[in-house]
Amino acid sequence: MSSHAQGEGQAGAGCEAAFRDASEGVLQLPFRKAAASVRFEELAPVAAFPVIPGKRWAPGWWWSATTGRHVVHGSAAMRSQLMVLDRDPDVVGLAGRPLRIVWRDGQSRVRSWVPQLFARYTDGTALLADCPALPGGGGERARLAARYVGAACGEVGWVYRRLEPLDPVVEANVRWLAGYRHPRSAGGPQRMAAVQEAFRDPRPLIEGVRAVGDPMSVWPAVFHALWSGRLTVPLSRPLHERVIAHPGRPAGVAGGEA
Repeated sequence: MSSHAQGEGQAGAGCEAAFRDASEGVLQLPFRKAAASVRFEELAPVAAFPVIPGKRWAPGWWWSATTGRHVVHGSAAMRSQLMVLDRDPDVVGLAGRPLRIVWRDGQSRVRSWVPQLFARYTDGTALLADCPALPGGGGERARLAARYVGAACGEVGWVYRRLEPLDPVVEANVRWLAGYRHPRSAGGPQRMAAVQEAFRDPRPLIEGVRAVGDPMSVWPAVFHALWSGRLTVPLSRPLHERVIAHPGRPAGVAGGEA
């Protein structure tokens, strides 16, 4: 077996995690130890997202309905993936670039990679992810890093993924619903209860809206219910008033449609 292959086989055991602590100093621990003890979802980015001259997109902030805090993002593709994870009922924490994975390759050279996204799940496991702007995007360095980062995550029961760009229709629908993700759009417990009662049986969106009251005041609550998963529609088709909505999860359950 080549030294390079041997290095890949030992990737999980040899990786370390570098991250910023509460005092903004950078710590580095064995990845297994850091994964068991560090709340990465609460940390600032270990490295800033670059600002690239000539690009139409610059780093920004996403307000997360899951955490009630802002999450930094560095691209439109990453923001789209944040939207999807923010609706996932199994996600309880989100962060942008909170850790750097460090390892030695088969020639004992120090290498590192900073995954773009971190998501914590309800069972305590986590997702590390990168968000290429194009299907199959990323060069040889990204593909090599994916093997090492994936091996490190596998050692601790986490998952690493390169999240492919969303289908344009799904992305447009989720982006629209995200505009109503704040709890104020729900209109209060009574309004949300009325919305769920109106859609106890599947029916077109507009029919349920009119059954509740004035459409101008009811639509925000319906869109919030669709965001949070209390109502569901097929997001793979364009969202319009005649789409059939189905009842989702009971009120009070956090997150969005699985």
